[in-house]
Amino acid sequence: MIEFHPRRTVEQVEESTELAPKFDVDGLIPCITNDAASGEVLMLGWMSAEALRLTLTTGEAHYFSRARRTLWRKGATSGLVQRVIEARIDDDQDAIWLRVEVAGNGACCHVGYRSCFYRAVPTGAEAGGALVFTETTRVFDPVAVYGDAENPTQL
Repeated sequence: MIEFHPRRTVEQVEESTELAPKFDVDGLIPCITNDAASGEVLMLGWMSAEALRLTLTTGEAHYFSRARRTLWRKGATSGLVQRVIEARIDDDQDAIWLRVEVAGNGACCHVGYRSCFYRAVPTGAEAGGALVFTETTRVFDPVAVYGDAENPTQL
């Protein structure tokens, strides 16, 4: 089993080869996930220590659902498994970055789009305007894949 090192010094965290992730007060660390081939940002998820360990040992992305308060393997229901090509941790070890290949149709978003970042937020002179869809076609029907009860939206 992968053990994380205790965080002792700034030098150890920032300059050593020891993995010493910093989880927040809820025991989670943010994880940015990109498509390994295109570099496109697919999603931002959260990992518990268990999710990070499973991701590193299995080579498949695991996350922690804040809405459902449970560990989940990406693709367990949809088949859109994320195979980890590379995992990195940032300078102060409080964020994870994954480069992945996605099985199936390549979608990652539970709403049915390829990326969870399917809308642009207007900036500058356009700030405050309507969100702009950057993806206009869903890759899959989320109700057909998850059903209504399995696809909750947290408001």
